[in-house]
Amino acid sequence: MYSINQLWTGVKNPELALSKLNGTINHWRVGSEYYPRGVDVFEEDWDNLVILDACRYDFFDEQVWFEGTTEKRLSRGSTSREFIRGNFTDRTAKDTVYVSANPWYLRLHDTIGGEVHDYMNLHSDEKRDAVGGLTTRPETVTKHALEANEAYPNKRIIFHYLQPHQPYLTDFGREIVDYQRDMMLSIKQSDADRAEIVKAYRENLDLVLDEVDTLIESLTGKTVITADHGELLGERERPIPVRRFGHPGGVYVDELLEVPWHVIDTGERKEIVAEEPVERSVSESDQEAVEQQLADLGYRV
Repeated sequence: MYSINQLWTGVKNPELALSKLNGTINHWRVGSEYYPRGVDVFEEDWDNLVILDACRYDFFDEQVWFEGTTEKRLSRGSTSREFIRGNFTDRTAKDTVYVSANPWYLRLHDTIGGEVHDYMNLHSDEKRDAVGGLTTRPETVTKHALEANEAYPNKRIIFHYLQPHQPYLTDFGREIVDYQRDMMLSIKQSDADRAEIVKAYRENLDLVLDEVDTLIESLTGKTVITADHGELLGERERPIPVRRFGHPGGVYVDELLEVPWHVIDTGERKEIVAEEPVERSVSESDQEAVEQQLADLGYRV
C-alpha cells in the first residue's frame, strides 16, 4: 500500500508514479528484486574490479582511451540497491576487499547476508567532499583505493567510484543543474535541455576515467572496469513509455542494464588468498551518515 504522501507525490509528478509502476511490473515479471539474467560479477575472472556508478556502456565505449578491450554485459539491476542485492546476497567472499564510496552495501549488509574479507567505508563526512557533502570526489576514492591496493596485495579488490552519477562536478554541470535530491526534479527546475545534460554527464564520466587511469597504473593482475548500472538521459522506460532522467528501480531497458566490461590483462596475476574477515564495527554515526547520504541523493530508505 502507498501512503497519502506517496499518492500526493504521484499526483504532482505523474512521471514518477508511472516509473514506479514500471518497476513494480518488471519486478513481478522477473520474480526478483533485481535482474537475475545479469552478470554475476564474482563468478567472472578478475583480480581488480573497478565499478563506475551509473555508467552507460555506449558512452563509456565512446570515451575510454586507455589500454584494454571493451565488451558489453548486462547488470543485475537498474540501481545500486539492485546491483548489491543481485551480487552480494548470501555471498561469502573472504578473498575480496571492497573499497566503496557508494553506501548501498553498508545500508543492506544486515539483510542480504553478504560477507567480504574487508569493507573499507568511504561514507564519513570528511570523505563526502563534493557538492556540500552530497558525493565523494573521484580523487578521494583513488587515494583510498591506492592505500587498499598496497595493504592487500593478495586479495581481489573492488573499487566503487560514485561518478558519472549526478551531481555533476564540472563548472558546466554545476551551472546548468542545481542538484535538488532528485535528478528528475533538478532538471525540471533548471533550464537545461537534454543536450546540456548529456554534456554534463560526459564531463562527469571523463573526470572519473581520469582517476581510473591513475589507479590502474598501480594495479597488479587482471583488471576489469564495469558499472553497477546505466543511466537514462531522456529515453523511454518500458512497458509504460514515460521519458525519464536518472536510474529508477526495476526499469530494465538497455540504457540502464547495458554496462561496460573493459578488460586490462597484462598476463600477470595475483596470488589470491582467502582469509577470515576483518572485524570492523559500524558506529551509529557511520550508519547515520549512510542514511543521510542516501536521503540527500533522493533515495527513499
